[in-house]
Amino acid sequence: MLLPLLEETDIFVVSLKIKPTNNIKIFLDADDGFPISKSTSINKKLRRMIDEAAMFPEGDYSLEVSSPGVDEPLLFIRQYQKNIGRNIEITPIEGEPIIGKMISADEEKVVLEVLISAKKKETSQVEIPFNSIKQAVIQISF
Repeated sequence: MLLPLLEETDIFVVSLKIKPTNNIKIFLDADDGFPISKSTSINKKLRRMIDEAAMFPEGDYSLEVSSPGVDEPLLFIRQYQKNIGRNIEITPIEGEPIIGKMISADEEKVVLEVLISAKKKETSQVEIPFNSIKQAVIQISF
């Protein structure tokens, strides 16, 4: 039901969870941002489709459509690519977390600009293969 609503858009599914309590949580993202207006529109259309299909005859379900929170880990290459230029913390499968500005991301690796010396403002580029990333989270700066 959901995928036809996303056709010909830049919106993609990050995750979909249905709990035994009939709570449906859908996390979507988009290459050019996912404003609340898109979320609301998809929620209304999907709710109408679920009701018309009588999937929950008593109407006892909840539907949540939103983007992943800023503290949620990145899961797809598209999420990395839309966040190029932002600071990110990457936790490798082995080793310590690495924080830096994401310079690029492709199907094979992520490239970060990492601060080596704050005093001299020296940086270095670090390539991290995708298959060695345990978790990656955007760092919020104020």
